[in-house]
Amino acid sequence: MQKITIHDIAKSLKIDSSTVSRALNDSDRVTAKTKEKVIQKAEELGYRRNILAANLRKQQSMIIGVVVPKISGNFFSNVISGVEEVASENGYHVFIAQSLEELEREKKSLDNLVAYQVDGILASISMETKNGRHFSVLGRNKMPLVFFDRYLCGDENTAVSINDEESAYNATKHLIDSGCTKIAHLAGKQNIKIYTDRLNGYKRALQEANIDVLNQHIITSPLLENDGFQKIQPIADKIDAVFSSNDHAAIGAMKYLKSIGKSIPNDISIIGFSNEPISEYTEPTLSTIDQSSIEMGRKACQLLLDRIKNYETHLNEKIMLPSSLILRGSTKGLKN
Repeated sequence: MQKITIHDIAKSLKIDSSTVSRALNDSDRVTAKTKEKVIQKAEELGYRRNILAANLRKQQSMIIGVVVPKISGNFFSNVISGVEEVASENGYHVFIAQSLEELEREKKSLDNLVAYQVDGILASISMETKNGRHFSVLGRNKMPLVFFDRYLCGDENTAVSINDEESAYNATKHLIDSGCTKIAHLAGKQNIKIYTDRLNGYKRALQEANIDVLNQHIITSPLLENDGFQKIQPIADKIDAVFSSNDHAAIGAMKYLKSIGKSIPNDISIIGFSNEPISEYTEPTLSTIDQSSIEMGRKACQLLLDRIKNYETHLNEKIMLPSSLILRGSTKGLKN
């Protein structure tokens, strides 16, 4: 079926196409009576404006792209909610792409968003991303880029996150203060800065408490639930606590430890990261870190909109939002 155009409306009303265009754009050069006729005929014929074409004539698409590892996770869906809230308030639309933790999909998503001529991009990198070469096309095209949550090590990027090192330090210190001394860490891939920071926070808390940092207690993986279940098995009888870099791996570890008769938190305490909704429904409920996800989306989107207006604004700026340690049933109370 052929799309209805302004020429079809003009032909039907026996007026010029330019008059129809002005009427649809609420121009003062067209009378109210003519506007009413044009709008009524447009509705009757089923005309829909090509907003993208109109915006591109102004050299703006009024669209921002968002690249996330997965939409299904509560954290990223909350971030997207914050992004869409600010984008909508400012007249922008949002295109969302998933990398599914794959570098090649991330590259293809960026290429597609550039091809669609979005005005800027928000990104949280995949587990496979080890360098930012594929993001350099954005800089060459003067297309603003703001990272959120996951970003690459180095100073040459604008990013919004929490203080991951301090958050991990606080979680580990709580375990120490509650009497734990043999604490395992389920770490993420160390090419991603947030996981490097979380490992550093874990180490710092142990070192301050004069507890040895043992390599066999640090387990690196993609942090899926099954990773937690499998990777904790070799050390299950040698630890009294687990600090995980996300909730999924923490829940996997909890399932295995319970399956071999460990009492949580009496035998082993567990703290996760991200405050996924499921963490409130495990047995026992999971202590975790809340990452201010909706506010992260809002802040990242506002930074991007500022950079769209002025590319050099906030260049290479890092913003850290507050996080909070949420204590639930998987950890013991503090020792007196």
